[in-house]
Amino acid sequence: MKHHHDFVTVLRLFMRSDARRLLLGAGLSTLTVLAGIALLGVSGWFITATGLAGLSAAAALAFNVFVPSAGIRLLALGRTFGRYAERLVTHDATLGVLASLRVTLFRGWAEPQAARALLLRPGRLLFRLTGDIDALEAVYLRLLVPLAATFGAALLAGLLLAILDWRLSAFVFVWLLACGWGVAAWTAGRARPLALRRVQMTERLRAGAIDLSAGQTDLALAGRLPAQCAALQQTDARLARGDDALHRLETRAGWLHAVAGHATVALVLLAAGALAGQGQLDAPLSALALLTALAALEPFAALRRGAIEAARSALAARRLAPRLRADATQTQAAGRTEAGEALRMDRVGVTHAGRAQAALHAIDLRIAAGERVAVIGASGAGKSTLLALAAGELAPQSGRVAASPCTWLTQRTELFQDSLRDNLRLADPQASDAQLWSVLQAAGLAEDVRRLAQGLDTPLGEGGLGLSGGQSRRLALARLLLRDAGFWLLDEPTEGLDSATAADVLARLNRHAEGRTLLIATHLRCEAALGERLLVMQGGRIVADLRRGAPDYDAALARLRQH
Repeated sequence: MKHHHDFVTVLRLFMRSDARRLLLGAGLSTLTVLAGIALLGVSGWFITATGLAGLSAAAALAFNVFVPSAGIRLLALGRTFGRYAERLVTHDATLGVLASLRVTLFRGWAEPQAARALLLRPGRLLFRLTGDIDALEAVYLRLLVPLAATFGAALLAGLLLAILDWRLSAFVFVWLLACGWGVAAWTAGRARPLALRRVQMTERLRAGAIDLSAGQTDLALAGRLPAQCAALQQTDARLARGDDALHRLETRAGWLHAVAGHATVALVLLAAGALAGQGQLDAPLSALALLTALAALEPFAALRRGAIEAARSALAARRLAPRLRADATQTQAAGRTEAGEALRMDRVGVTHAGRAQAALHAIDLRIAAGERVAVIGASGAGKSTLLALAAGELAPQSGRVAASPCTWLTQRTELFQDSLRDNLRLADPQASDAQLWSVLQAAGLAEDVRRLAQGLDTPLGEGGLGLSGGQSRRLALARLLLRDAGFWLLDEPTEGLDSATAADVLARLNRHAEGRTLLIATHLRCEAALGERLLVMQGGRIVADLRRGAPDYDAALARLRQH
């Protein structure tokens, strides 16, 4: 029942995203199939009737060729136009829905600890956004649309044959659905374990290829490169065997459809012969019945691919449905602060996954708006965890956190393989070039960018490749300035910079932080000196809260490393 609920969740999201075009595409597909069946049946009737009419001059003169020929041309044109329109609408609607689902899924991940989860399992989450979302394509294109078209085909065949004999009509309708859908159900059942194994091997192959590409230097130094390559080849071979098994299954399903088609034609031929022998059916109508039955089973072949991929689609739905149910407004966020307050923590406790010892113990903290606070302590004392709570990136296991909107300058400068302009615009997608140049100037990077041949359009490699460490940090500072937030979280802002660059970055931070609230995690004296207040952390607890001017403040500051 849970898996069924997951599938229904995905279908609802499909309909919510673009129900009108999805229904239009299914309708066009059904009409195209119906036009094809009618075209073949009417053409058979017309050819047979024309041949019989030509046996005598009187019958030939009396026979009206214009109306049937016009109908055949209309059906042919309608089938051609319908096929084009159906492909255009269904594929466009599907791509639009999948894009919308990717956005919904990404927003479902935009919650506390999302970045940590991404760092721990980047390959798996990337596969959810690509492979699993793509697998949902089959739900509409290869299952829902063919199901609607095949039902329409069986219904039309039944209605056309009802003109001749209701018993033949009922038999053909039930027979077509039983054979067509029965073969699809059988194929889906046999394909399920093979499809699931193929998904597993595909994920393993992708993860192995990424590990090999990213870690080939370390693997070579450790002497593990040949073993990694061999493991990757073995996974690829297993994937190829799985593909071969699925192809053989699809071939058997095609053979079953062919047998069912031949049996249908034979049964209708026998029934038509019996009716003709009783004088209830003439030759043209017999041709109509025979060709209608022949054409009606053809659309069922489109269900084969959907049946093969049904298990993969069901697995994707089961994986994605919990996240797709989550709306952006439902993600956890820090609570609201009171007037004049930037941050409040009440008895907050945090334990990281896989750790027995708590990272933070019953933290009580108040930071007023406009206040500058530095958090100091040894590595592992809980400084970065405190900032992650304030940013809403980490959810507390106990207690309550309330923070005003903030922006976070992390220890690591996060830059992406994109243009310098777009890396900046992560802070404000609507920022103009004038604003970008303004923050670059404020960060001390404008002259360096002007010297680049492409300026703001300069492409950066992964992780900001193409910029020095100091330039990357200045770019992160420019992005911080571009984000209009009154609360800044700074986690070791000059980490890895030389003394001169660090001093310049700190001076610029100090100048542009006027009127803002600062929470700085640091172990350096020059960074901690920006704070009017020092919080000393030890073992996940705040052991001292010191104000500027107090002797303990100066003593704590003096114990820190200068740079």
